[in-house]
Amino acid sequence: MVTRFLLAAAFAALSISAASAAEPPAGKVTVVFDRPIPNIPGKSMKGVVVEYGPGAASPSHTHPKTAFIYATVLEGAFRIKVKGQPEKIYHAGENFVEEPGSVHEVSANASDTEPARLLAVFVLDTDEKTLVTPIKK
Repeated sequence: MVTRFLLAAAFAALSISAASAAEPPAGKVTVVFDRPIPNIPGKSMKGVVVEYGPGAASPSHTHPKTAFIYATVLEGAFRIKVKGQPEKIYHAGENFVEEPGSVHEVSANASDTEPARLLAVFVLDTDEKTLVTPIKK
């Protein structure tokens, strides 16, 4: 009985691992600064470092409707697609913007062997706390 239970548990763990392997791993997001803009009441700047390991990606998502985002690739390369624009690969030193209300359809490390890192600077309403909202399929 115990052996059957252990085998079932092992099989379940393998099944979960196999299902998870189909999804690319997510990235790491770190807020590195958050400061009100003194001459624009109600607005703030938030700096976010996004790190993706090899092959990592995030699901399609949106950012707050008030957010204007300027991003610079610091290391590696990112595959980016914002709705209404062609997909493009941005390399270290290159940058892109996301207008308020944009849908970020693709955000992925362009490499399966090297890490990638970018700095995204958000200008948005100070009371916004959620920076990323996944799009439910």
